[in-house]
Amino acid sequence: MIEKIKSGDRRSIARAITYVESESLESEKLLDELFHLTGKAYRIGITGPPGSGKSTLTNALAKYYRKSDLKVGIIAVDPTSPFTGGALLGDRVRMTDLGLDQGVFIRSMATRGSLGGLSKKANEAADVLDAAGFDIIILETVGVGQSELDIAKTADTTIVVVVPESGDSIQAMKAGLMEIADFYVVNKADRPGSEQSVSAIKTMLQYRSHDESTFMPNVVKTVATENKGINEVAIEIQKHKEHQISHGKFHNKRISRIKEKIKEITEFKLCNLLWSSNNNAFMSEELNSPYQVSEKILEDFKMNLTKRS
Repeated sequence: MIEKIKSGDRRSIARAITYVESESLESEKLLDELFHLTGKAYRIGITGPPGSGKSTLTNALAKYYRKSDLKVGIIAVDPTSPFTGGALLGDRVRMTDLGLDQGVFIRSMATRGSLGGLSKKANEAADVLDAAGFDIIILETVGVGQSELDIAKTADTTIVVVVPESGDSIQAMKAGLMEIADFYVVNKADRPGSEQSVSAIKTMLQYRSHDESTFMPNVVKTVATENKGINEVAIEIQKHKEHQISHGKFHNKRISRIKEKIKEITEFKLCNLLWSSNNNAFMSEELNSPYQVSEKILEDFKMNLTKRS
């Protein structure tokens, strides 16, 4: 299966991502074997409020890179319903014109309760696409607002997309979503108010802390439905990439990403190990004080670890 993934076999890639999503027994071994093949793809994160045109921009960017014969992987994340547990996964509907292109692989994923705008498994799915030889990986987030900070850790370049109507809310958004951008896109710029939105973002950027090595975000106007401004977006992505490389930040960011992954994997395993013991018995027997029960659970866990060692 690994050899098929390396050769770009679409069915094997899809199956591998399914393993990753379902957290099957094969997934960790598979990801471990694929890890040494990762690191070549450039990861672009696209986030912003719902309705800002993230999917349309993703579609247009993918077409732009395909003109240069670059292979493009797209991971589009949709919110999971807190009531039914289902997700629409409708972003693929907006990208039907890319569906027949063998140089593009589109995968829709559900958040499954993750609050950071990305599915917890989106980064690992990106690793599969990276190992399969895709040059560009675009991660499109849910668009939930200020909590969408996972994308900044996962992507090499993060784009925040807004629309002219977002002008009045930009000030409110700056405490979260607006601060993670490497640059901004004002989409649907043919609508009234686009210049005011650009001015509002530029005014906000004046108060952003920076030094001589900081990449100062630009603001790009687009009309993604008409393919206007896409070339400028791609140029800005390249500028940011070159700035990171020239200032030694590109390698450091990827090292930080690996460290973060180690932390997440370890915490996940420890959590499973913690609750796979008889700790649920403590909760059913004694619920007088959550703090005392928690202390008992941890003491029992430490004793079990000591016995194993």
